Amino acid sequence: MTSVLLVDDDRLVLTLLTTILTGNGIEVVGAVEDGDQAVDAVRAHRPDVVLMDLGMRRLGGVAATAAVRALADPPAVCVLTSFDSQDDLLGALRAGATGFLTKDAEPEEIAAAVQDVASGGAAFAPRVARLLADHVTADPHARDREQAEACLGALSDRELDVARAVAGGASNAEIARTIYVSEGTVKTLLNRALEKLRLRNRTELAVLVARAGRL
Repeated sequence: MTSVLLVDDDRLVLTLLTTILTGNGIEVVGAVEDGDQAVDAVRAHRPDVVLMDLGMRRLGGVAATAAVRALADPPAVCVLTSFDSQDDLLGALRAGATGFLTKDAEPEEIAAAVQDVASGGAAFAPRVARLLADHVTADPHARDREQAEACLGALSDRELDVARAVAGGASNAEIARTIYVSEGTVKTLLNRALEKLRLRNRTELAVLVARAGRL
């Protein structure tokens, strides 16, 4: 069972998240109300994932994420926040987060994102994926569309379908429903795509797809 530590300064949010996650077979091993408590809580509970708010009173989520990810054998961090600016997204990614959702996400999206990042993947809300794509395509050093397109040419049609869906922020379950295969097949196709392209994770794949203009 995937285990989660919640970090959010709103007690009502903590209660709702606990209900959502436990109802989806995810164990909530702890909850703290500010980022400055996150490191000690991770050491105490050893969660698979930290679900992290950004705007907290004493220590914000970006700094708390960086501190958590600096630990030996750290958990994955998925941001769940009311803020979704490009600066918030990039700050969280640079700090080591591999998921970024907004608090208007559906309960099943939150649960799926936790499972995705726990298994080594990444999870982004569709609007957040677009912000990431906009950042990449606005970077003058990342405009070599032909090279990115050539890289994607190594993928099969199915692998490319999965890559584009990942870049659009879809979870494995959502991709499976869209292309009418099992989640296991989605994972296989994703792993093959990452191996062919010599990429480490879903985030790097999303960036490559955005560079190629294939969103």
